[in-house]
Amino acid sequence: MLDLDPSRALAVPRDAATLLLLRDSPDGPEIFCVERNKASRFMGGALVFPGGKVDAADGDEALALRTRGLPLARQGFADTDAHLRALAVAALRESLEEAAILPVAGGIHADLLALRAELTGGFGGFGALLERAGLTLDLAELHPFARWVTPEAEARRFDARFFVCRAPDGQPGAHDEGETTASFWATPRAVLERFANDEVRLAPPTHRCLELFAELPSVDAAFALATRADLRPICPALVGQQEGAETLFALTLPGDPEHPLAEPRVPGRSRYVNRAGKFVPEDAPATAQRRAP
Repeated sequence: MLDLDPSRALAVPRDAATLLLLRDSPDGPEIFCVERNKASRFMGGALVFPGGKVDAADGDEALALRTRGLPLARQGFADTDAHLRALAVAALRESLEEAAILPVAGGIHADLLALRAELTGGFGGFGALLERAGLTLDLAELHPFARWVTPEAEARRFDARFFVCRAPDGQPGAHDEGETTASFWATPRAVLERFANDEVRLAPPTHRCLELFAELPSVDAAFALATRADLRPICPALVGQQEGAETLFALTLPGDPEHPLAEPRVPGRSRYVNRAGKFVPEDAPATAQRRAP
């Protein structure tokens, strides 16, 4: 799932955007998950939220005319309003491509499937598609939630911004049978249980987002949580964790004794330890010593 090698040359992370689509249910909020194609070079076979890299066209002025408002971002999330707009547009474009969900007034499942086919079929870009369909994206509906940067030891690196958004009624979603090969709605707690039972694969950022949502009663509660979230970048640092004669790889988060940043940026356990190919959340061992920044 991850290709970590501490000896490889450092790659510059590319901007990416991810959309955490939520809907209310009697058991609490449900979240839309997709499974990446197992043949993918990055995160193949893992459960993720719809998202992908930011394209240059996502910042086009012509596309900006098909948007209104901006997400309420705070320090550390985006460089400028134009940058923030491009990130939000990318999250929505990827949501249409990978999930057939787009938070626009009157959008229904059949129409969104047709729009996705046009977009992926090469019949013009996202802006032209929105113009033909007479659609305007309300970017204020996206709530900045987190920013995760791929570890330096990974070959393909992304600086991914995570937005929370309420899924519109009448849009059940559907994977694209290309980049994504399965999809479903489930409560965060149910997805975490499947992970614990080795039924699905989760990368640390996905796992941590699910943990933060697991005890929430509603989508509105998730939005409230987003307003309190630390939006500064979280870049896990790879360390060796000695257990007897065995050395395990661990991805430490800010606040962990072996991470260069001493101040935590996200609630929860401070590291993910690779146990038999599965990154499991754990506290730092008592022997861990503060790492110099």
